[in-house]
Amino acid sequence: MADYLETEWSSAATAARRERYYAQSQKKFVPFKEPMVFRKGSMQYLWDTEGKKYIDLLGMNVCISVGHSHPKVVAAAMAQAQELTHCTTMFYHPTPAHFAEELAATMPKGHEWVVHFTNSGSEAIDLAMVMARTYTGNLDLLALRTAYHGPTSAAQSLTGIAGFRHPGMPGNVAFVAEPNQYRGIFGPGTEPYLDEIERTIASATTGKVAGIFVESVQGYGGIVEMPKGYMSGAAERVRAAGGLYIADEVQSGFGRTGDHMWAFESDGVVPDIVVMAKGIGNGFPLGAVVARKAIGDVMAEKFMFHTYGANPTSCAAGRAVLKVIAEEKTQENSRQVGAALLERLKDLQQRHTAIGDVRGRGLMLAIEMVKDRKSKEPDADVTAAVFESCRGQGLILSKSGPNRSVLRMVPPMCLSLQDVDRVADGLDRAFTEAAA
Repeated sequence: MADYLETEWSSAATAARRERYYAQSQKKFVPFKEPMVFRKGSMQYLWDTEGKKYIDLLGMNVCISVGHSHPKVVAAAMAQAQELTHCTTMFYHPTPAHFAEELAATMPKGHEWVVHFTNSGSEAIDLAMVMARTYTGNLDLLALRTAYHGPTSAAQSLTGIAGFRHPGMPGNVAFVAEPNQYRGIFGPGTEPYLDEIERTIASATTGKVAGIFVESVQGYGGIVEMPKGYMSGAAERVRAAGGLYIADEVQSGFGRTGDHMWAFESDGVVPDIVVMAKGIGNGFPLGAVVARKAIGDVMAEKFMFHTYGANPTSCAAGRAVLKVIAEEKTQENSRQVGAALLERLKDLQQRHTAIGDVRGRGLMLAIEMVKDRKSKEPDADVTAAVFESCRGQGLILSKSGPNRSVLRMVPPMCLSLQDVDRVADGLDRAFTEAAA
């Protein structure tokens, strides 16, 4: 048996161990040129091993919804872990059962909803695919170009970004053009993108589909909002072909967009299936599929199991997240602070020619860099330079988009109005440095 190692906190030692013992598949996803090691987090802030403080505009990949180490979430998880850390779904436990009821209550009224807890968002996507195909009896699925739905083999098949796709993915997925209002292939508008759904069903499927997966706001794709009428129109067209509308709320859910608890609500659409994860547990591993009961019921005949899916410790954290969202009005905070930050980003756009577009809603915002505003040619190099400079300004954000030309901002929803000036001023200095 190997000797027990005392944890060594130096950046160099951590980097060396990762390099030696991590598989290549786990070393790719590193954004900065030099390694970063964080030792502490509190609400919207992080501290590295040298004690430098940062504003976390990434939310640890949108997983931190209500704040790093939020005391109410930590207390709920600790209390449950001290009683019973894990209980398989072979046995009953009240914590996940209550959480399922509370999640169902956030869904559109007038429908009966059921919940299946998973370990992660990718597993939830996989399960939603199985549900849709089982319920409809159809195999073909639709997804959007530049969509990201997860790294498992099945979820990869729905992901429209080549850099996330590996050999051996299952088939029967056709892609439609994403309704990107800045650089979409049909320009601004909604109807041409809905017409594309009908054309794709007619030409790239059997004419019958199991469903369409839509991120209500595309996340890794660069914070691409669905324009008014798109989600409801997509649901109508897919249902006419025998399919279901599946809303991927893994990044956009839990009040992040400010106006609604779920981003699909902005278009009045009622999904058949909703997939959620990331912010659901505020950093505790958890995902869920929420489906209309008739759809969930088709899974009764065959075995389906996720070992840690209904883990009571993670579900206790999830229940606390819902409580914090309600008590601390984090959705309203997302709306107010996001609107203030968006205005500052628009001001930056007026003063820095590298910024081609500024967009988003609530605390789901993006800056897209271009070499020329007229041609809209993506500029990954400037994006990388600004991104690296932001680190020096004490800002942690995401380098995103299919061309790696988007700075994505998805901070914990407790980001304050007092933080907005520091964020905007830091970005201003980063752009100035990158242009020098």
